[in-house]
Amino acid sequence: MCSFLPFQVSPGMPRDRDSSRFSDNMGRTIHHFLNVSSFSEYTVVDVAHLVKVDPALPPEKACLLSCGVSTGVGAAWKAAEVVEGSTVAVFGLGAVGLAVVEGARLRGAAKIIGVDLNPQKFELGKKFGLTDFVNPNEIGERSVSQVISEMTGGGADYCFECIGLASLMQSAYESSRKGWGKTIVLGVEMHGQPLSLDTRRILEGKWITGSLFGGIKAKTDIPILAKKYLDKELHLDSFITHEVGFEDINKAFELLNHGKSLRCIIWMDK
Repeated sequence: MCSFLPFQVSPGMPRDRDSSRFSDNMGRTIHHFLNVSSFSEYTVVDVAHLVKVDPALPPEKACLLSCGVSTGVGAAWKAAEVVEGSTVAVFGLGAVGLAVVEGARLRGAAKIIGVDLNPQKFELGKKFGLTDFVNPNEIGERSVSQVISEMTGGGADYCFECIGLASLMQSAYESSRKGWGKTIVLGVEMHGQPLSLDTRRILEGKWITGSLFGGIKAKTDIPILAKKYLDKELHLDSFITHEVGFEDINKAFELLNHGKSLRCIIWMDK
């Protein structure tokens, strides 16, 4: 995936002063998309954007660690530093949210609550370690934060917002425990709305922060995640729900947009 317009962050090669080494057949400059040009068979990227992994890791599994899965797992591991025996609430059970569930399981969380409007996500989430489920449409007049407070005896130790809605970020924050509750925002607010918090809640000792790439340091942490997969500790296979050839790439996007796919592998040679 490339673009004729520079992406906002480092559109080209940093050591080439952000210029690009690519052009189309009309001589127009083609910039990297997010520095990686995801849907090209061959590319040139800066050494800072490359990570060497064990060759035993299949490419269709390795690609899951470039974003999404690593973001969610990393958020539980690096950003929140979930501790063993703690309680976790995950708002939004898409690929990133389910990866948070997976990361919380790996960290030894005792209770992992998923919040989603799709009831089918509970059974899917159990594969990754989900223990409880809240559907906001099925809790009557109570708020999600009230339900989670009842389930956890005062609020979750860690809350993760994985959708990108200011109202959900607020709900996640309100669902965290007084005194030490942590809320990690992973979703980009889809409407550009600001986040509004009751200042009295801040004085209760709870805190909220955003996380880029789940706090993962790619050079050192992705090889660790790769080893965890090879050691059968990290579940990657369940994230792959579809596989298509490159000519069907639009089908892959349709599956994603309709919530029918977690991750779809796009094969260049099939």
